[in-house]
Amino acid sequence: MVTGAADDDCSAIGTYASAGAQFGLGFLWTAPLTFPMMFAVVYLSSKLGLVTGRGLISVVAERYPKWVLWPMLIGVLAGNTIEAGADIAGMAASLNIFVPVPPFLTAIAVAVTILLFQLFASYTFIRNIFRWLALSLFAYIGSAILARPGPFEVLRGTLVPHIEMSKDFLSILVAVIGTTLSAYLYTWQSNVEVEEKRAEGKTKLSERQGASEDDLRRSQRDIVVGMAFSNIVMYFIILSTGATLHKTGHTDIDNAAQAAQALRPLAGSAAEFLFAIGVVAVGFLAVPVMTTGAAYDLAQALGWRSSLHAHPRQAKAFYGLIAGFTLLAVLLNGLGFNPMKALVYAGIVQGFSTPPLMLFIVLMTSDRRLMGDKVNSFWLNVLSWLTVAAIFAATIGLVASWFL
Repeated sequence: MVTGAADDDCSAIGTYASAGAQFGLGFLWTAPLTFPMMFAVVYLSSKLGLVTGRGLISVVAERYPKWVLWPMLIGVLAGNTIEAGADIAGMAASLNIFVPVPPFLTAIAVAVTILLFQLFASYTFIRNIFRWLALSLFAYIGSAILARPGPFEVLRGTLVPHIEMSKDFLSILVAVIGTTLSAYLYTWQSNVEVEEKRAEGKTKLSERQGASEDDLRRSQRDIVVGMAFSNIVMYFIILSTGATLHKTGHTDIDNAAQAAQALRPLAGSAAEFLFAIGVVAVGFLAVPVMTTGAAYDLAQALGWRSSLHAHPRQAKAFYGLIAGFTLLAVLLNGLGFNPMKALVYAGIVQGFSTPPLMLFIVLMTSDRRLMGDKVNSFWLNVLSWLTVAAIFAATIGLVASWFL
């Protein structure tokens, strides 16, 4: 649930809202198409963590040479940090609807609050808080229904893929894929499985290795629910913005107040307040996932201790990395980018950093030397390779559109 909701972070909301506003209901088909892809990538990451007892980057660091590890890792760290920065900017922009304070100061206050949670709250406490924050995303479902879009238009937009070979369309498409299949999801999910085993008292690697069929079935159920939740919210954000903003000619979202108009069918004059609450809630949910995920990745590549179950005094380097990535994310807000545009740009960056990591995940979970009898089934491999191909194709298509 937390991983699924974190996928609908501020960048995702901004990207989906931009897609609905710019291209209307013709973008709805991307939701059902990406759902099986979301399940495949997150489940493979979960299975890798369950079977090996280690985080994703830790496994990559052991099995591949540094010249393979570090270029991929740098892309992942850049994607996480840029998206965290964009999310903090989105939270600050939403709060500035009501609090007339310079956005950079608001961004600093938001980042400090998030960092204090990460440093001094337990993993279990953070997880439980995040689960409740995730409920704010249901506002888009209510708003989309109350906007009363035409049933035929909704059905056609959902079932009939609409593709335009233009730079604007392909940019949004890559951003949607990038923010939906973000690299931080993979590493976070694998580390969550390790942390859950640590919570059971399995502190040694030998105790964490191995997973039963029941463990894998439980993981499948969890991920189907989490990714379905994330995907349904994605669908209704596009539907609500397509049925409101696009319908009234507001095809370009420049600020948080404009994006909030999609919630007017549900909240009326309180739409801006509800939008701000939703963005801030998912920001508090997602930014720690990104910054902690980046800290996990770099610490594992360097062989440092990395666990949210450890007290900051026991894992100083790991918690120092969390603070460092949070600081970098805040500093990005000083560059002066339009916050709503930055959310889409962050999705595009993730669209470029995701394909190589996904490729390694499929290769590793298909390796019997690593996974034993828990290697991927034939159909799961088919779905996984189709996902890899789709991610690479979208990214290559965008690059081609820049030159054609």
